[in-house]
Amino acid sequence: MKDIDREKLTPMMRHYLSVKEENPDCILFYRLGDFYELFWDDAINVSRELELTLTGKSCGLDERAPMCGVPFHAADTYINRLVKRGYKVAICEQLEDPKKAVGIVKRGIIRIVTPGTNIDSSSLEEGKNNYLMCVSLFDDVIGITTCDISTGDFLVTEVSSREEFINEFNKLKPSELIVNEAFALSGIDIDKIRNERNVPVSVLDSDYFDEDKAIFEIKSQFPNDSGAENINELSSAKISSGALIRYLKETQKNDLPTLSHITVYKESNFMELDSSTRRNLELTETLRDKEKRGSLLWVLDHTKTAMGARFLRTMIEQPLLNKSKIEKRLDAVELFLKHLVDREEIREYLGDIYDLERLTTRVSYHTANPRDLISLRNSLKVIPGIKSILNGFESELIKELDSAIDPLIDVEDLLERSIDEDAPVGIHDGGIIRTGFNDEVDELRSAQKNGKKWLLDLEAREKEKTGINKLKIRYNRVFGYYIEVTNSFLDKVPDYYIRKQTLVNSERFYTEELKEMENKILGAEDRLTHLENELYNDILNQVSSNIDRIMSTARSLAETDALLSLSEAAEKGNYVRPKINNKGKINISAGRHPVVEKMLKDSIFVDNDTVLDNKDNRVSIITGPNMAGKSTYMRQTAIIVLMAQIGSFVPAEYADIGICDRIFTRVGASDDLASGQSTFMVEMNEVANILKHATRDSLLILDEIGRGTSTFDGLSIAWAVIEYVADPSIIGAKTLFATHYHELTELEGKLAGVHNYCSAVKEDPEGIVFLRKIVPGGADRSYGIEVAKLAGLPDEVIDRAEELLDQLSKNDLSSIAGDIEARGIKKTESKSKTKEKNEEMDNQMSFFDTLSDKDILDEIRGLDISTMTPIDALNELDRIQKKVKNRW
Repeated sequence: MKDIDREKLTPMMRHYLSVKEENPDCILFYRLGDFYELFWDDAINVSRELELTLTGKSCGLDERAPMCGVPFHAADTYINRLVKRGYKVAICEQLEDPKKAVGIVKRGIIRIVTPGTNIDSSSLEEGKNNYLMCVSLFDDVIGITTCDISTGDFLVTEVSSREEFINEFNKLKPSELIVNEAFALSGIDIDKIRNERNVPVSVLDSDYFDEDKAIFEIKSQFPNDSGAENINELSSAKISSGALIRYLKETQKNDLPTLSHITVYKESNFMELDSSTRRNLELTETLRDKEKRGSLLWVLDHTKTAMGARFLRTMIEQPLLNKSKIEKRLDAVELFLKHLVDREEIREYLGDIYDLERLTTRVSYHTANPRDLISLRNSLKVIPGIKSILNGFESELIKELDSAIDPLIDVEDLLERSIDEDAPVGIHDGGIIRTGFNDEVDELRSAQKNGKKWLLDLEAREKEKTGINKLKIRYNRVFGYYIEVTNSFLDKVPDYYIRKQTLVNSERFYTEELKEMENKILGAEDRLTHLENELYNDILNQVSSNIDRIMSTARSLAETDALLSLSEAAEKGNYVRPKINNKGKINISAGRHPVVEKMLKDSIFVDNDTVLDNKDNRVSIITGPNMAGKSTYMRQTAIIVLMAQIGSFVPAEYADIGICDRIFTRVGASDDLASGQSTFMVEMNEVANILKHATRDSLLILDEIGRGTSTFDGLSIAWAVIEYVADPSIIGAKTLFATHYHELTELEGKLAGVHNYCSAVKEDPEGIVFLRKIVPGGADRSYGIEVAKLAGLPDEVIDRAEELLDQLSKNDLSSIAGDIEARGIKKTESKSKTKEKNEEMDNQMSFFDTLSDKDILDEIRGLDISTMTPIDALNELDRIQKKVKNRW
């Protein structure tokens, strides 16, 4: 496009290119009549992305410009498809009536749609926020501002490390990210965010991140908000907020009327959950399929509104740390649980409420259609009923919610009087304004209606006068009203008919009387359409002037819906109210995993107890075979703690939950091939993060630490980790530690606060049965072969494994090697090399045979193993082994 000779282009094409140059990173939808057209590179790309036909248009050059287009009335569908694929779309609209334009029609950008600024309801997930995140890095502090313009949420915080940023990113899951250059160069893998997370990232010019300009933007957007004062102390976040506001104004081309409040928060206000923990506990989506079904959110979500679903998701993502706030939620949930009739009545009312937050946003942007206003009106009608029920509850939180809910009777009355019940979707289709709202509309509508009746009467009279039974009075936009007569009746056409158009099979005429009535009817229709549009825009403005009231009410209704959902989940799941303590004690009787329990269809979930504290029960070492329920048990403990801290009842017979500042999980790992990290390296990175950030108030879920390396290395690491987390002078965190290293059970009684538990197994001649019960004591074996048998390994493999296990149990390594050779399995070495090895084995006793020597045995007996660290033990073993080899 740079090589195009602008002088030869048509005026329209020159204007198109000038608009495109102002928005080079956008796909340009350029309005021409009833279509949005795209040209040159945009046309080529979009035709490929959306599978549209690529044509051409004369543009003044020798070659036609590549072109494709979409109907303007269906443009949202195509725009949403492009935005979902990460594109930005600039909408260039006609700004004047083409009929009244002199020369080229005036056009301009009315909005830029991006993944993080899309407000079209058909493209947004109802129960999930659509966040745009802006990040600025200054003086090693990361300012994070996150906004959902479809709901009016504007969230601000600061963090001090890349890990904390990643946790925030994974918690909020923005659909678009904008950053300053310093952050882009800080070591964060921007390409990984773009490619693996499918989140478009834009690095904005430094001018966006000027502090003085940021302060101006914040004061302009939030002139009366206390949150704007709180942000003054957060330098980096203040700058990211200003940059985000400017970006939104430039893309939305308006004053962002729904953004009226800043929410400043600190991670210290909520339980911290790193990315691994969110993933492993499957809070809002499953680990495997990324689906809601099978997650904690799926179990707890019985909300009736989209607003409530989003609020509940936020509650799960941000468990509370303040005991008083948790208790207030629990009080509300308990009251709703006890008052079944009132609860169901409120839920029935809520079922009639549409998404007030997003409806109001569309109203403020003047993109709401008449059906949206009908939905808003119907939603407002039920609010007084909800308030009347809430008013009877003696709960501090419920009273706060009731007080914040505005019945909005005046807004509902305006919509009731103004918008016709049968209004169409399109604002240009007429029939929007209710009869009786405006006298002129009623008069014009009457003229329009009487005119149509007059046309029917005229048609009947002309049929009778002329004897032409098939005579019809018709209308089209080009010729207006006309009398149509087929060729077979032309001989009966009277002299006062004036020919208007000749067709193949008929002729079209008009009369002076018909022409006069046409002027009256069409004049009334045009005036009526114009007047209805004026009134409709005025109604939108009146509703928009009440945005703060509507949004405040919407948020209170959303929280009410979320609390009702928790009470519904408590009743359906037979949950109990947890006690909350600040003493670091976790005591759960007959706890259950809420998701696994709900997924089970043909069996009963086996409950288990958990006792953890900061004193005598700091670490539980859990042994037992795979598939016996260890991981489920550990996860359920973490989920019960988390549920309690969001203010939910929990799946147990009794629960006393000490508030945890963080939950860490190290459960499973996979190779991170993109960064060249093995399974073991990923595991060690996660463990290092846990040991670095855990405190005595944290809950640690550690599953199979050290299994990704050799047995001695893994055992040593696992042992050392337990010592580290159990030591109250270092961490002293509450820990559930599952392992197959049975040697770790020796720590009970030797390391304070450590106790052994195992998953119970029943053995019988047919095999083993997993009892799913966690009981005191350590497992004496892993039942690996039995599990392999249950998994369906071939009998030949199982038999051979049992044979090898028997020999390994006897430490008979030489017989195993000989047996392998005898079976002809391994014959890759040369005969001479094999002979050398055999001679070496003949001249040397095995390690286990040397243990019978009295001197060596006495030395081993003299070792004080109880005082050794794992590393010391391995060093002693290495020393003795060298001594034996030298001796023999």
